[in-house]
Amino acid sequence: MVKKTSDSGPTSDPESFARAKTLVHRIVAERHDRPSLVAEIACEVGAEIIEGIRPPGSDLNSVELSKRFSTSRTPIREALMLLEKEGLVDVPPRKRPRVAVPDLQDIREIYRARAALFELIAADVARSVTEEGLARLRAHFAEMQAAHRAGDVSAFVWSNVDFYDQNTLLANNRTVKRILDSLLLRTARLRRLSLSQPGRMARSCDDHARLLKAYEDRDATLAAALIRSNHINALAALEAFLAGEAEAARA
Repeated sequence: MVKKTSDSGPTSDPESFARAKTLVHRIVAERHDRPSLVAEIACEVGAEIIEGIRPPGSDLNSVELSKRFSTSRTPIREALMLLEKEGLVDVPPRKRPRVAVPDLQDIREIYRARAALFELIAADVARSVTEEGLARLRAHFAEMQAAHRAGDVSAFVWSNVDFYDQNTLLANNRTVKRILDSLLLRTARLRRLSLSQPGRMARSCDDHARLLKAYEDRDATLAAALIRSNHINALAALEAFLAGEAEAARA
């Protein structure tokens, strides 16, 4: 694993990499029935993409991967096709596969879709959450706060993932959860990018503190508005970063 070069770049954190691998396995295993070797390759490469070890646009050489995993190119191609279905890999005709490059319009659509769906989730949670459910949310929020104090973007990202996953579980809406899970891999690497921007972790902590208060007050309208605002703020941070990257590339 490569060394961490920046807060938004590759990470050498074994715990974060293991979380990314587990996430890919959960979604790939739930949605695709493939041999264990294919799933193993997809999980490893997918985790490397989420963690920034394989940056957007980088080649995925099937010959090198087949040597690494001591297998033929067929399982490699199958694994990359699985990751293409999840939005992590691009497999163009007659060209070498590569790590997908996030398109700004796609990012906007994904974040707006998540914002709308989580409005439903937050309203349902506010109406029905128990003290036990609130305790679980507070525990994940405490992990976010600890990560923020430590300046640990990776830990913050995964505690944020846990917080939102807990929301979907508490809302008990299986249809919405399936849709959100289908978007999860597409946003995992983007969350790190968004949360690594100056001031974003602090802002996110403030937003989630207000959301928890709305849950405690059983204020469904406010909870829905706050969770939507959190997603729109994250999107704005991504848009600003990507605009700066594009401007730097033109210079």
